[in-house]
Amino acid sequence: MASSAKRRRENQSKDDVSTLSEKKKKNKEVLPPVVVFAHGAGAPSSSEWMIRWKNMLQKALQTVEIITFDYPYISGGKRKAPPKAEKLVKFHLDIARNAVAKYPNHPLILVGKSMGSRVSCMVAQLEDISVSAVVCLGYPLKGINGAVRDETLWQLSVPVFFVQVKLPGSKDGLCPLDKLGAVREKMRSLNELHVVEGGDHSFKIGKKFLQSTGTSQDKAEDEAVKAIAAFVAKCI
Repeated sequence: MASSAKRRRENQSKDDVSTLSEKKKKNKEVLPPVVVFAHGAGAPSSSEWMIRWKNMLQKALQTVEIITFDYPYISGGKRKAPPKAEKLVKFHLDIARNAVAKYPNHPLILVGKSMGSRVSCMVAQLEDISVSAVVCLGYPLKGINGAVRDETLWQLSVPVFFVQVKLPGSKDGLCPLDKLGAVREKMRSLNELHVVEGGDHSFKIGKKFLQSTGTSQDKAEDEAVKAIAAFVAKCI
């Protein structure tokens, strides 16, 4: 009996140690992420859309800072056509490196709108930068000529979250969901998708769709941001 009681006490002690260890892991401080947020092809970081989404992401992700910037072709009020995404990688990488230097040990999250999300994915696959996750706000899967630009996504090992739109009766020409679904199945990285019903490429929902569904623009965007925050929390 004494021997049996002793074994029970020993087992209980092991269970207590195991539980304490798990609690320590759960209570381990996670530093808030630093976010580098890249704009799309046609509007700079000072656009109303970028400012609104920066504020929403700041609140949802509780970041130490969200860093926005302008690619050289559009900085200083320039209105040049964007170059190929590959030519923007080095500039984008330098911004990310500076963010890491400013906030060492903080998880780095790359967020991009459309073209900016594609460049973010290109940066994330580089060996000389450590990225915890990429958030693609309207990934432009198809090019102007209709070609599917999926090579970068296949090469990624960093977790990726897609926010895309589903238009009633039609498809987003830059990223048809069926084609994105086929690409996601082949991706080796963790990836998830959140769909904004009835939105355009900037997630703007038409009035008729809002009225027919009883939703609102603010609610749709809030749901998207909450989904982003839940995904990022799993990655940092």
